[in-house]
Amino acid sequence: MNVMSFKGHFARVDYDGEDGLFVGRLAGINDVVGFHAETVADLKAAFEAAVEDYVATCARIGKEPENPIPVFRVDPAIHAKAALAAQLAGKSLNQWAEEALRAAAQRGVMA
Repeated sequence: MNVMSFKGHFARVDYDGEDGLFVGRLAGINDVVGFHAETVADLKAAFEAAVEDYVATCARIGKEPENPIPVFRVDPAIHAKAALAAQLAGKSLNQWAEEALRAAAQRGVMA
């Protein structure tokens, strides 16, 4: 899995071999915001444009952009690793994080 970040927003990127395109989608929000490109350089530009367009569209329609990290903030590198671990475990990041936090809290209480 490939992850990109820009201005606090994250995206998952896959390669579509049939169409020969990198295809991405903003992660952690309910709105569907996608982008695509043929090269990595163009993909980065398309991702950044998608984030800017999403924020501008929200402002234009009077909607607060969704925060991709709604509960608490962590280092983006840790967030990306946790998202990958969750996906590999077949869980949403929220499910995975809740289980990890519950286990850590129980260890802390039991110690």
